[in-house]
Amino acid sequence: MVDKNKPILLVEDNPDDEALTLRAFGKNRISNKVVVARDGVEALDYLFATGSHAGRDPALPAVILLDLKLPRIDGLEVLRRVRAEPRTSLLPVVILTTSKEQQDILDGYRLGANSYIRKPVDFEKFIHAVGQLGLYWLVLNEPAVPGP
Repeated sequence: MVDKNKPILLVEDNPDDEALTLRAFGKNRISNKVVVARDGVEALDYLFATGSHAGRDPALPAVILLDLKLPRIDGLEVLRRVRAEPRTSLLPVVILTTSKEQQDILDGYRLGANSYIRKPVDFEKFIHAVGQLGLYWLVLNEPAVPGP
């Protein structure tokens, strides 16, 4: 069942890719709130309620959509830190990037990414990909719930 109250964390530094992703969510009627972090530091601050996000409700997002090529702290380091922290270690993390580098794919999966998706350049293909992503991660997937 979809929890419309759980946000999606989009970690994306490119304003055009951010706008494209938000537009694709709208076209697919994905109505979860989207929190945008524009670099790795901002993403970690949001997830751990520190820095500029200190004091916010520490509820975790339904899924993290993570670009790899980010300023300040890159996506692979964000993933490493997310997996190292017990509270966030089971969060679904989907790498959503333009990188075709085999090493990025291997590193992403080795660090615990749940999925690796290359951003299609064609907008219609991208809309379809985001729709499938939303259907799977927000509707069909049963998230892990950590025990006591």
